[in-house]
Amino acid sequence: MDRHLLPEEIDQLLDGDVGFGTAPLKLHLRACAECRAELDQARALVRQLEHLPHLTPSAVFADRVLEQVQVFVPWHVAALDTLRGWMPRTRTARAFAWTGLGSAAVVLTAVSLWLLTRLDAVIFAIDMAVGRVRAAVGSGIGDVVATLFGSTAVHAFRTSGAVGLWVALTVLLLFAAFTARAMRAVVAGPRRR
Repeated sequence: MDRHLLPEEIDQLLDGDVGFGTAPLKLHLRACAECRAELDQARALVRQLEHLPHLTPSAVFADRVLEQVQVFVPWHVAALDTLRGWMPRTRTARAFAWTGLGSAAVVLTAVSLWLLTRLDAVIFAIDMAVGRVRAAVGSGIGDVVATLFGSTAVHAFRTSGAVGLWVALTVLLLFAAFTARAMRAVVAGPRRR
């Protein structure tokens, strides 16, 4: 061997490994005083380490270390843990919980199937509800407009429809932006002097 032993090879000899790979290493040790000295130093270090007192950590050491370790919990594991926390502990309570969940699932399935078979009635009911909400909102906006601008503005609002509403909102937003800019200029004016 025309080189010195590598640290891994010294570790093999130190551990007492046997096999066809250790024979050339032992042969090199006989010829190389530098590698023999390095192996002797490693043996001395191992003896010193063996004589050190064995320390056992306190009982709360692992808990304190693990408190500082941030563990990533995937969402599905967190969801399962949450569900397990909600599950009752006793067998009777679990039976009642499963019975309740099963009953709710059956009722929701029946209601869904009923609604799907009467889809035209569902669409009619939704359309009617949307119309009532739209009328209530329009009436509320009309009351606000009547209070702020008078009944003439309400009449104009009702006759113009959605286009008039968007035009009025656009004008109102532009007016609010212009007013805010003017107020900012008034407030910033004395600071500049």
